[in-house]
Amino acid sequence: MNNIDEILAMAQNVQNELQKAQANLDTIEVEGVSGGGLVKVKASAKGRIIGIAIDDSLLQVSEKQMLEDLLAAAFNDARTRADAVSGTEMSKMTSGLPLPPGFKLPF
Repeated sequence: MNNIDEILAMAQNVQNELQKAQANLDTIEVEGVSGGGLVKVKASAKGRIIGIAIDDSLLQVSEKQMLEDLLAAAFNDARTRADAVSGTEMSKMTSGLPLPPGFKLPF
């Protein structure tokens, strides 16, 4: 019975650590960039968009399509960077836990 209690305690600890790690992800900022820096999207590692910066040279009607393409590219770059940071942070959190092979978090 002691092993079950230990497993349940470990699962509760893992859940608590996971919640802390998820909350921490929203405080880490990444920046997606496109067009050589003409468009920048700032996001949290959790994927929340914090801000957008657009170079003044793109604020012309004739540049509308390019601006739309650059915004999409910057959003995708920010999402990729957020996913990378999130994966790294979650790996740090689970590295010391004695989890069975192939066990993935969150539950």
